Amino acid sequence: MSKAAGVAEVTDADFEAEVIGADLPVLVEFTADWCPPCRQMAPVLSALAVEEAERLKVVQLDVDASPETTHAYKVLSMPTFMLFRGGEPVKAMVGARPKRRLLEELAEGLAEAR
Repeated sequence: MSKAAGVAEVTDADFEAEVIGADLPVLVEFTADWCPPCRQMAPVLSALAVEEAERLKVVQLDVDASPETTHAYKVLSMPTFMLFRGGEPVKAMVGARPKRRLLEELAEGLAEAR
């Protein structure tokens, strides 16, 4: 998996505890080793994890290693970003994007749920 530094990896086994049960909103990147755009997103996610640590938890889920969660949320394309708040997915975004755009889209999702 194209691991982003400082970003936790979640699996089918701990998704419930790490994402659904989290106090903060959680951005999940559904990713895969064989996905070039996912590799492009690694530095963006690392920066986001540091800069938004106060208000957002950022995690990665390897779709090949965690098929149950991937299928449960009907994820078909990599990378897919899903924002969870209070255990519910509130926003989904497909495809690599610049950090600025990702932040804008997340701001909408974070604001809607306030």
